[in-house]
Amino acid sequence: MSDLYLKFVNTSVGKQAASSLGLPSPIELERWKRQDQSFIEGKVLVGAGPRPRALSVLGETLRGSPATLYSPEGPATLGESSALVESGVAKTLTMEDEAIAEHQFKALVFDATGIRDTSELRCLYDFFHPTIRQMAKCGRVLIVGTDPTSCKNPARAAAHKALEGFVRSVAKEIGKKGATAQLLWVAPNAENQIESSVRFFLSPKSAYVDGQPVRIGKGSGTKGRTAVNTNAPLTGKVALVTGASRGIGEAIARTLARDGARVVCLDIPATMEDLNRVAEAIGGSPLAADITEDNGPRLIADHLEDEFGGVDIVVHNAGVTRDKTLARMPEHFWDMTIAVNLTAEERIDEELTERDLIRENGRIVCVSSIAGFAGNFGQTNYAASKSGVIGYVESMARQLKNGITINAVAPGFIETQMTAAMPVTIREAGRRMNSLSQGGLPVDVAETIAWYCNPLSRGINGNVVRVCGQSLVGK
Repeated sequence: MSDLYLKFVNTSVGKQAASSLGLPSPIELERWKRQDQSFIEGKVLVGAGPRPRALSVLGETLRGSPATLYSPEGPATLGESSALVESGVAKTLTMEDEAIAEHQFKALVFDATGIRDTSELRCLYDFFHPTIRQMAKCGRVLIVGTDPTSCKNPARAAAHKALEGFVRSVAKEIGKKGATAQLLWVAPNAENQIESSVRFFLSPKSAYVDGQPVRIGKGSGTKGRTAVNTNAPLTGKVALVTGASRGIGEAIARTLARDGARVVCLDIPATMEDLNRVAEAIGGSPLAADITEDNGPRLIADHLEDEFGGVDIVVHNAGVTRDKTLARMPEHFWDMTIAVNLTAEERIDEELTERDLIRENGRIVCVSSIAGFAGNFGQTNYAASKSGVIGYVESMARQLKNGITINAVAPGFIETQMTAAMPVTIREAGRRMNSLSQGGLPVDVAETIAWYCNPLSRGINGNVVRVCGQSLVGK
């Protein structure tokens, strides 16, 4: 169902009405449109605090776009960013009100990796105070810091944890422009693992991901930065997507196929008509199976082994809701929700890993939910299952070998058949209760999963990223 209010407030009459009545005025978000599109265009201002470690990788990544790069002339704490100017990557911009006012920036990128204590957080103010007002429509703020868990000094850990509160607050301040803010927490000596994340978070692909911290480690497998076809990074990969016949699952299948993967579309036999339609449209193959049956994981593993010799990407998207308050919930509502949303994922992964069918540098992605963080009235079973997914991902990330990673997405209000069936008042409240004041689309979840699956994302493991426009509820 389309968001009629969003369309209305983006007309001249609607803008005037919303302004006079003090109503939210969400901006239509820019999303990925074509395969050869650059990840960012326009003006990008790149700054750094003292002793930056990620600046060279940031500069090299941004240099691969048609964006015009600028580096500030300002307080001494930003002096390290002049390296971008000296290398010919960026133009110098005087950090004065008159000079800044001449520009609209599509992105503000800041390397804070070298901050050693809380007093050095002042460099954030020095960089963002004169520039944040010049953020363009649907712009991006991206900060790179050091993972606080890797900081042995408490003052340094505090400073880098402070970046999270800063980013979440910035995201709320710029959300009215359709702009987003993110934080990359990078482990020491893992700076060469940030390229895929920089590309994703500065691009329209991350339109509905907002206020999120992501931990990036060294990863395992291939050393250094691997060359990947940025237009089709999943070429040659085999992907399994469960619940692929419609909605978010269909969007995931289409997006992974767009990026070059051969997709096995799995759903229950009752959905075969839709499943065949999706598989045919993307050049994939349909697989009808009930993932909760005793022999379900074995049948799936047999198919992947016989047809493809293994699998590179496993996306656990299949899920159900069976809502009732706990006192009124029949036991089969509880059992089915846990079985589909949580237990089946564990059993499928166990079968695939025991038979060594997930290839080196493989990817497992689970779909959780904002309910797994915040809970929902009448959804004790669903919230328990989705919170369980988070615990499963965090634990499995410490056990997987051979460069295999596991991560999760946690969608918020996404425009699907399920949300379209909600009462209108609840649906409207769900749409507006986030920093971007609108619902997301299935493709927003799919794009986030595709970022996890990118071969260059091997340093991303055990993360749970919310695709919720920075929901105002939950963690």
